[in-house]
Amino acid sequence: MNALIEAGGLHVYYGASHVLRGVDVRIAPGESVGLVGRNGMGKTTLIRSLMGQVKSAQGQVRISGRDCTHAQPHAIARLGLAYVPEGHGIFPNLNVRENLQVAARPGVRGGREWTYSRVLDTFPRLRERLGHGGQQLSGGEQQMLAIGRALMTNPDLLILDEATEGLAPLIVAEIWKIIREIRATGMSALIVDRNYRAVLEHTDRCLVMEKGLIVQDGDSASLARQPEQLTRYLGV
Repeated sequence: MNALIEAGGLHVYYGASHVLRGVDVRIAPGESVGLVGRNGMGKTTLIRSLMGQVKSAQGQVRISGRDCTHAQPHAIARLGLAYVPEGHGIFPNLNVRENLQVAARPGVRGGREWTYSRVLDTFPRLRERLGHGGQQLSGGEQQMLAIGRALMTNPDLLILDEATEGLAPLIVAEIWKIIREIRATGMSALIVDRNYRAVLEHTDRCLVMEKGLIVQDGDSASLARQPEQLTRYLGV
């Protein structure tokens, strides 16, 4: 079976700064993978490289067996990847209903499992605010809207970059509950979050980044039982 995403030997530079130093990543269909590391280690750059938003100087990215190394972000999104960036990225001039409906489309194989109604059932807070503009929502509601909008594309892989950053504890718990529900559907996920314990709890496998390298790639449950393997890289 082809990997959903397979990246090999990725090198990315920002000017003279060598940000990714030969990164390899593989995500199988249905697999949930965590990505952790201290700030500035290259996590978001790696995600943006997979999405075609940052071009690598070396290496290759394949999505479902197709070479997407030089593909544009919109073309990669059409292959079944949905990205929820840090900061939400919703349309502030559109209301909740419009933010969701503008993204609605079938999946790569024509699936429409994530309908408008299902998204609202998953995020009941959004149902109460359908006419509210994006800028009128709280930070937690904006995050729910961003995830809901991504699901409306019926993706094969959902990428979440710091989905709980800066949110109140009750909202954080709700976001993780939603992530657990999405994982139970069999959708692949790549999750970046500062709370490594929560990442390990909600993923099958976890990658640890340090200084532009994947320094650890292991089973999440095993890493959760041996947290000392992570603490030297995470500084916790």
